[in-house]
Order: sequence, then C-alpha cells, then structure tokens
Amino acid sequence: MLKILITGATGNVGKEVIVALSKLNHTFEIYAGVYDLENDIPKLQNYNLKWLLFDFTNATTYKTAIDKCDILFLLRPPQLSEVNKYFKPIIDLAIKGDVKHIVFLSVQGVEKSRIIPHHKIEKLIVESKIPYTFLRPAYFMQNFTSTLHSDLIKYNRIFLPAGNAKFTLVDVSDIGEVAAKILTETEKHKNKIYELTCNEKLTFYDMAERLSVSINAKIHYESPNLIKFYFTKRKEKMPIMLILVMIMLHYLPQFQKTPPITNCINQLLKKHPKTFDEFINENLKKLRQ
Repeated sequence: MLKILITGATGNVGKEVIVALSKLNHTFEIYAGVYDLENDIPKLQNYNLKWLLFDFTNATTYKTAIDKCDILFLLRPPQLSEVNKYFKPIIDLAIKGDVKHIVFLSVQGVEKSRIIPHHKIEKLIVESKIPYTFLRPAYFMQNFTSTLHSDLIKYNRIFLPAGNAKFTLVDVSDIGEVAAKILTETEKHKNKIYELTCNEKLTFYDMAERLSVSINAKIHYESPNLIKFYFTKRKEKMPIMLILVMIMLHYLPQFQKTPPITNCINQLLKKHPKTFDEFINENLKKLRQ
C-alpha cells in the first residue's frame, strides 16, 4: 500500500487536505506529519490516518518521516524562509529514499519573483528529478481567520501595506480538494503546475466593504507605510521574518500586474471555486469573535 505524507497536517491547508482525502475512495495509507504528538494528534483523531513526528525546525525528524513516504505533500510554514537550512535536507532525503512524487504548495506568481522562498524550493524539486506537481494558489481567504484575524476583531480593521492593489483569492478548502485529488492520482498530474484562484479580483477596500455588510460591523482598511507597518507589528510581537513575508505578500503587488484568474479548480474538481462572499458566510462566527 502506497503511503502519503502530509506535512503541516494541522495547519490551514494541511488539515483541509486530510479532510478532502477522508472523503475520497482510495487505497492509500495516510500519514499526518505533526511537530507535537501530544497536542496535535487529538486535532486529527476523527480521521483514518497514522501520525509521524515531523518538525520543520528539527532536522532529526525528517528521515524517519521521509523514509515512510511514497508521495509527499510539502508546504512551507510562513515563518521559515531559509530554504537551504530547512528544505534542501528534505529534498535530499527524498532523492535518497523512495519518494515517487512531490506535491508542493507554492504560490501564484512565484515564477516572477526569485526573492520569495517558494521560487527556490520549486527549483530544488525540479533539480531533484522527482516527479512533481506544483500548486500555486492565490491569496488565502482564510488569512482573515488567522493572520489578519486579530486586527479584524480588536480594531475592526484590515491593516496592510497593500494600497489599491487587486488580489486574486482562493478558499483553502478548494486547495485541499485539489491536493487530495492529485495526491491520489499522481500519474495524471506528473510535472504539472496549477494556479488556483476563484473567479474574482478584489482590493482590500472591496474586501473590507463585503466584510462590513456581512458581519454587521464597520471594517475599515488602512494601508500604512512600511515603517509604520513594521513597528506596529513588532510592537505586537510578530516575528521579524513573518513581518517581512507579510510585506512581500502585500506591498510588492502594488508594483506588479494583477495575477490572472484561472479555471484550474473548475477543471480539476468539476465545480466552481468558492467566492469571497461564500467564505464569509461559512465563517461568520469566526469573523465576529
């Protein structure tokens, strides 16, 4: 029986991949890679899977997990940017082992930006000669229930240095379904790349307006300069590396062409991707508290 390893199994995307896999009729053995067995296992106990200790910040956990893996779902935790330190050893072990396919969660537009870590990770995977599938999703709608949630709840605001830039969006549940489909039929998706978006482009002004209407609270969008954004987030104890990632993710798009809307989700799942309004309606409770 072939084994699939899901890294970041309790995170936004990893959890959705596991949920989607649980709904498919397949013969694979699913392993959840978690960094804290005691606290993470209860989060996944309702699913038919096994657990492995896999901590991106602890290289001693890599080999046992990779050795048990035929197909690897790999993602990058947002706070980790040192590709040679954290990801090259994983890819090297995959080469030495018997990994038959890597599905990597990248980001839309990665081919145009060599400074973001995903670009270097994709390059390592291509050079490894291991068959791959790259998923390049748009801006996660679920950022509003995670990274951006505190500002939303405490201050009724979106506080990002994004100006009037338009963003393509995607719901992580759609990413999870796409990833699950590909993980269970890798031969059909060998060395392919899919950009995953919904069917609309929105500014953060647009998103603030839609959130305001749906959650019945006035949400205002503030686009600070980089100095104000940096020191505000440092005061909130946000790690420096995560602040820099936030700047790259939100500030740079002002000077770039808006990424295209794609029909990859429609083609792969035979259904329309979730809209931003649907995301809001499904997450009203979280967005209000």
